[in-house]
Amino acid sequence: MTTTTQTFAAFACDLNRQPLAPEVLHHAKRAVIDWYAAWLPGAVVEPATRLEQALAEDLDRGQARLALGRAASTRTAALINGTAAHTVEVDDIYREAIYHPGAPTIAAAWAVGQEQQASGLQVLKAVVAGYEISTRIGAALGRAHYQYWHNTGTVGSFGAAAAAASLYELDSTPYAHALATVGTFAAGLQQAFRMDSMSKPLHAGRAAEAGVLAAQMARAGVTGSLDILEGDAGLGRAMSNGPDWQAAVATLGREFHVTRMTFKNHACCGHTFAPIDGALALQRQLGIRADDIEALRISTYRPAIEVAGNRNPQTPAEARFSLPYVVATALLHGSVRLSAFDAGRLADPAIRQLMERIELCVDPALDALFPGKRAAHIHIQTRDGRSGEHLQPTRKGDPEEPLSDTDLDDKFMELASPVIGDTPARQLLQTLWVLDVQQDIRALQR
Repeated sequence: MTTTTQTFAAFACDLNRQPLAPEVLHHAKRAVIDWYAAWLPGAVVEPATRLEQALAEDLDRGQARLALGRAASTRTAALINGTAAHTVEVDDIYREAIYHPGAPTIAAAWAVGQEQQASGLQVLKAVVAGYEISTRIGAALGRAHYQYWHNTGTVGSFGAAAAAASLYELDSTPYAHALATVGTFAAGLQQAFRMDSMSKPLHAGRAAEAGVLAAQMARAGVTGSLDILEGDAGLGRAMSNGPDWQAAVATLGREFHVTRMTFKNHACCGHTFAPIDGALALQRQLGIRADDIEALRISTYRPAIEVAGNRNPQTPAEARFSLPYVVATALLHGSVRLSAFDAGRLADPAIRQLMERIELCVDPALDALFPGKRAAHIHIQTRDGRSGEHLQPTRKGDPEEPLSDTDLDDKFMELASPVIGDTPARQLLQTLWVLDVQQDIRALQR
């Protein structure tokens, strides 16, 4: 009997030998550009800066690089870069898997690609392999998994292992063992971000590191339990409700999930996006200012409130997971960018007063659509007695309303320029759009 890890491995090895379809190639480059946009601003703040202190013995040596060029061992680069890419909450989402694939998968691909002096095309193929394998695992684990686990830590381990195994050019058998081994490394608890902590971005970094380690071990002949996904005591039973693994691989190689990514349009938790978009749409419809609002009710799916229901955030991390905070910020300032989480904005009395007038509740009909749909129903009552309602069926950035290439360029420049400068950022962006013709990705950080 062929196990699921063996099926995934066979697919990835075949992918390494075949050209990528133009559409898949284009979307893979979009994913890398979006990852860079998230990675750079996250690299110069905590916890990435503290990781550099903690892991000093693994820095200033090795073939991989951190965001600003500092040398690092491959696994340490994957850990720090993966953490950085998930820190400011602007990294990509595969909606059906409730999962941010870019932070762990591309961090692993980038570190191993630098170590191996890989071409841009080789890295892009590795990214596609990681996305296709991990998003299917995440979608199969489903909502039951998301009750307690943070998918970017658990599922992301498989994306990272697949990307690393592809770049190490493992044959099908060791490739499957890399996936099998990383399955028992997979971790990341939601409780880690139900209060202020640095743990959430560490989940992405740890997944990237675990994936690289599993691939390195498999390359050296270390074996894993090939039925780690479907076994009686495997990941599917331990962390979910017995998913259908045959269905998970049914479209493998025919449909490419990397072409259906959500790219964030706000710098906060993705569960807050439909309420933000809906509140702004209703504000425009009513022609009102934030001060005109007497009461605002957000009705949405249950996990959005469970994860982002913080009514009194005190830190940037807590504020990114506070529906009242980000919606109030959007209504007062028109958007939710990185500046929304500055100390002055966190203490703004106008935001705090509006937050008190925001009610959160679960809409059973919208909850039943999760995770395939992320919708919100917004109701506003104005001080002069008017009222309005708006159903936001999706989020700007979702496949139904995607960010254009131009939108993605603007996002990249907004986030990268403050870190590396406007001209270097623009040059880097131009290079990333032609990453498939770059002979050695190390040249991008020289």
